[in-house]
Amino acid sequence: MPYIAAGVVKFQNEIFPEKKKLFGELDTGQEPGTLFITCSDSRIDPNLITQTEPGELFICRNAGNIVPPHSKYTGGMTASIEYAVAVLNVKHIVICGHTRCGAMAGALNPDSVKALPHVDDWLSYARAAVQIVNETGKDLNDEDKMNLLVHENVLLQIQHLKTHPYVAAHLAAGKLDIHGWVYNIKTGEVDSYDEDQKKFLPVEERYAKQVALVAAELSEKAGCNH
Repeated sequence: MPYIAAGVVKFQNEIFPEKKKLFGELDTGQEPGTLFITCSDSRIDPNLITQTEPGELFICRNAGNIVPPHSKYTGGMTASIEYAVAVLNVKHIVICGHTRCGAMAGALNPDSVKALPHVDDWLSYARAAVQIVNETGKDLNDEDKMNLLVHENVLLQIQHLKTHPYVAAHLAAGKLDIHGWVYNIKTGEVDSYDEDQKKFLPVEERYAKQVALVAAELSEKAGCNH
């Protein structure tokens, strides 16, 4: 805790003054363009991975980056998704899984979470992905099976996400895009699902045109500042 407290002091004395204008603007409200749904795992830092500033991502985290299908029961994920889409009017939703995911390890080995009833119940929302892996990955070793589950779980949660009324409505109206990502903790690589090719591709390949446009804009701004 002393280390964390020292970090707060450093933020207040060194970081905040440099971003005072930004936080002044954020004080009046938020307009994030993206809802970023990812795992609670401490090794995942959405803003670091995407190099975004405060106010750009509306972040929701839980064990296993799970999105329960829409139902009459109100839950934290359901309420957050509804608010992000209906009120904040986000244009993109990212569901980001990651390698070495403890939640997916628990889903793949249910006996390991039997003593954790709430965790066990929560991981039931990944059960269909586990069934896919058990059926299609019979010949895989444990590591490859886990990797397959991480990817299949992202795709399953996208299906669940589409059952939420506001998400379905905004998708139908062409006002929303959904992205499935997997972050590799060891390498820093991020793969994104390509709906047309039905497979995950490196982000730099999946978004090649968009990345090039942003790079050109940044280069132009840098030139104007000189």
